[in-house]
Parts: sequence; C-alpha cells; structure tokens
Amino acid sequence: MILSEPIVNSFAWLNFFPAGLQSFLLATTNEAEYAPIVLTGVLLSLVVIYLASKIGGELFRMMDLPPVLGELVGGVLVGASALHLVVFPDSGAVGSDSIIMSILQFINNLSPDAVTSIFQSQSEVVSVLAELGVIILLFEIGLESDLKELQKVGYQATIVACVGVAVPFAAGTAGLILLFHAPVIPAIFAGAALTATSIGITSKVLSEIGQLKSREGQIIVGAAVIDDILGIIVLAVVASLAKTGEVDIFNVIYLIVSATVFLIGSILLGKYFNQSFVAIADKLQTRGNLIIPAFIFAFFMAFLGSAIHLEAILGAFAAGLVLDETDKRKELDEQVKPIADILVPVFFVTVGAKVDLGVLNPLVPENREGLIIAIFLMLVAIIGKVVTGWSVFGQPGINRLAVGVGMIPRGEVGLVFAAIGAASGTLDKPLQAAIVIMVILTTFLAPPLLRFAFKQSPEEKEALKEANLIG
Repeated sequence: MILSEPIVNSFAWLNFFPAGLQSFLLATTNEAEYAPIVLTGVLLSLVVIYLASKIGGELFRMMDLPPVLGELVGGVLVGASALHLVVFPDSGAVGSDSIIMSILQFINNLSPDAVTSIFQSQSEVVSVLAELGVIILLFEIGLESDLKELQKVGYQATIVACVGVAVPFAAGTAGLILLFHAPVIPAIFAGAALTATSIGITSKVLSEIGQLKSREGQIIVGAAVIDDILGIIVLAVVASLAKTGEVDIFNVIYLIVSATVFLIGSILLGKYFNQSFVAIADKLQTRGNLIIPAFIFAFFMAFLGSAIHLEAILGAFAAGLVLDETDKRKELDEQVKPIADILVPVFFVTVGAKVDLGVLNPLVPENREGLIIAIFLMLVAIIGKVVTGWSVFGQPGINRLAVGVGMIPRGEVGLVFAAIGAASGTLDKPLQAAIVIMVILTTFLAPPLLRFAFKQSPEEKEALKEANLIG
C-alpha cells in the first residue's frame, strides 16, 4: 500500500462537510489507512527489542552478571543513545529520528505528515506493551515476596529496610535541592529512586555464595522484601505528586495512608479471597483455568490502584502478594513466567531506549552538571544502603558490611522509578539518565562487593557452618 500526499488529498468529498468535521473525518480516514503500516512498525520494533534483550541478556549472563542489565544496555544501544532504531516522542524524538520509520517511509513512499502520524501511533502501542510488562513484572515480584519469611527475621529486617529507604531518600532529595538547585518534585522523584532494592539480584548472589540461609542473608532478603513494599508506596506517593505538580502535605498524608491501607487491606482480604480463587480455578476445565483468573485479579487490582489515584503497579504488586499465599502459588508462578518473558523485556529495553546518554557527555559544557549529578547519586546510592548494616542491633558477630552491601543493587525496581518519572515528564534527560546510570552501576557493583563482604577465613566458615547446624 502506497500512502502519499496525492492519496490524502484525493478525498474531495470532504469539502461537503464543515471544516471541523473535515479534520475529524480526514484524521479518522488516515488512521484507518495507516493501520497496516503501524502494525508493521510495531512488529519490526518488537523484532529489534527482542533481539536486543536476548543478545544483551545472554552476553551478561556469560559474564556472570544479571541478564536484566543486558536487556537495559541492549535498549540503550538500539535507542536514542546509539542506533536510533527504537525511539519515542516523549523523549523528544520525531519520526525522522527513527531508523524504523525511515525504512517504512522508503518501502511505502510515505509523506512527512504520514511518517509523523505513524510514528506517534507505533510508539503508543509499544509504550502500552511496556506498561503491561511492568504491571506483570510487579505482579511477579509480589508472587516471589514470601510474607512468611518476614516473620523469621522480625524487627531487624524492618529496621534495616526503613533505614535503607529513609537515608538515601532524604540525602538524595536534600542534596539535589541544596547542591544542584533542582526543582522540588524532580528532586523528590530522584530521591525516591534511590530507595529501591532488588530482591532477585540480591537473592541470586546470596544463593551463589552459599549465604542465603545465614543470619545476614535472612536479614538482607527480609529487608529487601519490606524495602520493596515501602518503595512501591513511596513510588505511588511521588508519582501522584508529579501528576498534581505541587507538594501538598495533606495530599501526601492521604496518599501514604491510602497506599498503606490499600496494600495491607488487600493482603488481609486476600486470606478470604484465596479460598474462592482456588475453588474457581479447580472448577474451570478449559485452558488457562489458573492463569486467566489470576490476571483478572491482577488487572482489576491494578485498575483499583489507578482509580484511587495511586499507581497501577501498586495494585499488581498487592495482587501478587495475595496470590502468593494460595496453595497454587508455585503452579501459578510457573505459568506467569512465560508471559513475563514476553512482555517484561519490552519494558526493560524501552527504558534503556528512552535514555539519551549523550546528555552526560563531558565534552559538551552544558552536560557536565548532569554527569556530576550522576556521580552524586551513585555516592548516595551506595553509602545510603551500606549504613543500614549498622542499624542491626542485638546480633553479636553479625557481618554489618555484608548486610549493608546486600541492600545496594537497585535492579528492576529502580528502573520502574526512572520509567514512570520519565513518562510523567517529571525527570529531564540529564536526571533520568543519571538515575539509570545509578541503577546500572549499583547492580554491577553489588555482586563483587557482596562476595568481598562475605569473604571469610576457613575457621570463620567452619564456625558459621557449625552455628547453622546447631540452629
């Protein structure tokens, strides 16, 4: 199909309608004409996204690094920072910036106006797929967050988590405002991005070095679970603040209370819902008898979270926590993984694709402040988590450095903050890129630092082994 100005201008029958109706009908007709090309653009974008995610993930796995970092770096390479294959209007790009749009323009002989319209529609579809990906990601994180484990580490993990949220948030926000004169709301959003801790990355490293069942390991994992819950509440608060454009203390109190009530209420009510959920899943006989009801619940909870002016991901996370308590959790977790494998990489790659690392090029004078901000965020991100180890009390002989280092990696949760901040227009390019660099580097540094922190002499290892056996 060839769409060019002659075709668009051939609708002479529109002259019989008023000017306003002409514009509406022309736009509707153009959208219908462009629909197949929009689909072609989406399919080609997904080919690029999946190639970037898989190649990046495999390369990073070979280097004994988290595959999610490979997906992010793959997105950076195919996005605005390098190849310009996958770019988005909300990052300041136009249709002519996209290599994929140039290919479609060449194949279909498109006019510049047609390229703009198709680029906008194609980007919206990919962005929606990425949003679904992050909703499923938080649902999956909720399923992996075992609330029963929190009871084993008790108040120690709670203290570590609270300190690990409060210190980076306060230091990051205050530093950006006082040192860099950043606007209040972007500073709050960047400070909130520093609060995250990746359960998946931390647990993987602890398991690899045989410390998952140690006292330090239990405190780290338990604190990471609580940290995620607190982080999601903080995210809901700051994202809602970004929408209003102002800091209203009463609104903040309302959001904190509503987020807390929503999350805790969902978990408490989930005890009654779980039996009904299992009964429904057992009675259904067609394919998807378990996964479809689970997603109905997850999407409905996401809708409720959005409807009460929080975030959809908070509802998805709550749904995961609720269904984690069902007897079918393991089966459900296995069925969610293939769907997450399809949609979650779209989220990670698009996050990387939207970041223009060129804004941190020190050779450009106006970029130097952004680079300094990235260095500042890195220091706060590391120090703000390491100090949590010294908040552990009543545990003689505890490896405080290991506890603090275990809280460092931000991983996928930190990327959620960056993506939502960018989508809302709260974060400018230097600050967004600085946050993503902070996420990448903290996640890079955490595995070797955690191995170093747990490095022990043979006598210490034997003593720890005996202590675990006695316990």
